[in-house]
Amino acid sequence: MVGFFWTLKIGKKHANLWNDEKTDIKYNEFIKKRKRGFIMANKYDGLARIIVQNVGGKGNIKSLTHCFTRLRFVLKDESKANEEMLKKTDGIVNIVKSGGQFQVVIGTHVPDVYEAVMDVAHLNAQVSGDGDQKTSILDVFSGIFLPAISLLCACGIVKGLLVLFTTLGVLSTDSGTYQILYAIGDCIFYFFPVILGYTAAKKFKCSEITGIALGTILIYPNIISLMSGEAITTILPGTIFESAVYTKFLGIPVLLSNYSSTVIPIILSVWFASKVEKFAKKISPAVVKSFLVPLLTLIITAPLTFLVIGPLATWISNILAWLTNAIFNISPALFGLFIGGFWQVFVIFGVHNGLFPIVLNNLATLGYDYIFAATCAGCFTQIAVLAAIIMKTKDKNLRTTSISALFSGIFGITEPAIYGVTLPLKKPFIISCIMSGIAGAVAVVGGTRYFNMGGQGIFCFTCYIDPSGKSASLVWSIIAVVGAMILSFVATMLVYKDKKDDSEAKKIEVKAAEGEKIVTSPATGKVIPLSEVKDEAFASEALGKGVAIVPEEGCVVAPFDGTVSMVFDTGHAVGLTSEDGVEMLIHIGLDTVKLNGKYFEKLVTNNEKVTAGQPLIRFDLAAIKEAGYDVTTPVIVTNMDAFKDMRKAAEGAVKAQENLLVIE
Repeated sequence: MVGFFWTLKIGKKHANLWNDEKTDIKYNEFIKKRKRGFIMANKYDGLARIIVQNVGGKGNIKSLTHCFTRLRFVLKDESKANEEMLKKTDGIVNIVKSGGQFQVVIGTHVPDVYEAVMDVAHLNAQVSGDGDQKTSILDVFSGIFLPAISLLCACGIVKGLLVLFTTLGVLSTDSGTYQILYAIGDCIFYFFPVILGYTAAKKFKCSEITGIALGTILIYPNIISLMSGEAITTILPGTIFESAVYTKFLGIPVLLSNYSSTVIPIILSVWFASKVEKFAKKISPAVVKSFLVPLLTLIITAPLTFLVIGPLATWISNILAWLTNAIFNISPALFGLFIGGFWQVFVIFGVHNGLFPIVLNNLATLGYDYIFAATCAGCFTQIAVLAAIIMKTKDKNLRTTSISALFSGIFGITEPAIYGVTLPLKKPFIISCIMSGIAGAVAVVGGTRYFNMGGQGIFCFTCYIDPSGKSASLVWSIIAVVGAMILSFVATMLVYKDKKDDSEAKKIEVKAAEGEKIVTSPATGKVIPLSEVKDEAFASEALGKGVAIVPEEGCVVAPFDGTVSMVFDTGHAVGLTSEDGVEMLIHIGLDTVKLNGKYFEKLVTNNEKVTAGQPLIRFDLAAIKEAGYDVTTPVIVTNMDAFKDMRKAAEGAVKAQENLLVIE
C-alpha cells in the first residue's frame, strides 16, 4: 500500500513537471527516473515532451514533418524556441534553422521520435502535412496506380491464362474451377474503384478508409441493380447527353452508370473528399471529431459523386462516341488514326466505355463494326515496346515488371504495361500510341471489320474473320498489327535509354585486409569531405562519419549486399544495413524532403534484400537543381561506434560501385 501511494506521488510530480512549460528538464534525468521504475512511458516520450516544450509548446507549432534524420518544425514564432536547451538535451544531435524551418536533428530513429512528438503534443495529421507541393497530373496518376501494379500483373496473367484454356477447350466457362479462377483474375479490375479509393486517398492525404468506402459505394450491388428496372424518365432526349433516370436523391434525378472497373469517377471523388475532410476537421468539435469527420465527408461526397462526377464522366464518353462517328464519316483513314492512336488514352481515363453501345449497335444492325477494327494493334504495340525495353534496360526491377506486363499483354490485359511501365516512362507510351494510330488507319482503309465480340490480345483475330468466307478483313488486321509491332520495337530500341546508366558499372573486385569492410560508391560524381557539406548536422559528423558525393547522374545504387532498413516515403533518403553490420545513410541532396517526393522514384521497399549495384532510388537531377536545391549527397556510416576507424578509398571523380570507403 505504501508503495502504491509512493508511485502515485512520484507520478503526480512528474506529470506536473511535464506540464510546466517554464521548467527545463534534462532528458538524461528523465531516463534515470524511468529506469528506477518511477515513470512508465514509451521509449521516446520523455524526449518528445522536452522537444515540444522547448519549441514553444504545441501552440507554437504551425506544422511538423520529418525526413530521414530530423524533425522539421515550422514555428509561428522561432524566438519562443529554447535552442540552447535543445542542443544540450541527450538524444538531440543538433539544431539547424534553414528555409523557414526549425530542424531538430535526431538521427535515423527520427520516425519513432516523430510519432512520440505527435502523440504527446496531441498533434494530428493535418498539422504535420506540407500541403503546398505542386505535382503534375502524371505524377498524381503514377502515385495512385503504381501501388496496384504488381496485383494488376498477377490478375492479368490469370485472366490471360483463362482465355487460353477456354480457347483450347481445357476449361469450360460453366465449371466451378473456371468461376473461381476468373474471380481471382477479375477481382482487381471489377473492384478497381475500391483499390483506387485507397491509393488515391493516400495520394491526396485523406483517410484511406474513407477512400475505400467511396469505392464500395460506387459499385454497391443495390445501386447497380437500380439500372435493371424501368427508367423514371429520360433527360436531354435526342442529344449526345441523353440519359435515363432510374432513381432520385432528394428529388434530384440521378444519372446512374455501372462504375465497376472505372478510374476517373473514384479519383475525382476522393480528391473532392480530401477537401471536404479537411474542412470537416476544422469545424468538428474534438469530442465528436472521430465520427463526425467521416460522416460529413461521406454524406457530402457520395451524393455529389452520383449527381455530378459520375454523370460528367459518362457525358465525356458520349461526346467521345459522337466525335468518333463524325470523324469516320469525314475520313476513314483519319478515323483509324484517331481511334487507334488514342485508344490507350481512352482506356486510361475510362471513357472508352462510351463506344461499346455503338459497337454493339453496329454488330446488330450492320453485322460488323468499324470502331474496334481500328483498335486492332493497341495491345500489340505495347507488347513490342515492352520487348524492346526488356532487351535494352539494365534495371532488374524494370525488366521484371516488363516481363510480367508483356505476358498479360499477350492476352489483351494492358493495364500492367500502361500503368507500370510505358506511361511512367512517357516516350514508350507515346511510341505505342503513334504506331497504334498508323495501324488503325491501315486496317480501316484496308477494309478490316470487327464481326463479333470475342477474345483480346492474340485471340482478337478471331473477331476479324468474315462469316462470308472473305479473307481481306483478317489479312489486313494481321498486316496492320505486324507492321505496327515492328515499327514500335525499332523505334523503342532507338529512342529508349535507362534514365541513368549506373547499373552498367561493373562490380570491382576488391582485396581487403582481414577484418576490413569495403563500401563502394552509391553514385557517380565528385567525392568531397563531409566538412564541405552546407549542412551543419552532416558537416560536423554529428550523424556519422563518411563522405559526400556531388552526383552527376540521377541514380543511387546499393553500396554493398544487405538490407534496406528504411527508405523514406519521399524517396530522398535511404538507410541500409550490410551483411557484416555496417549501417549507412544515403541522403540525396540537402533539404530535399521539402520536394515531398517530387522528382524521386523509389525502387526498393523497407526490409528488402539488395545486392551491390542494385538501383535504389532514381531522381531527376536537373529538375532538383532547377528547383533551387543543393544536390550534394552525404554518404555516412551511422554506427561508427561499432568499428575502429574509417578511411577514404576514393577522392575526386568516382563512378558508382567503385571503392569509396574502407571500414576497420
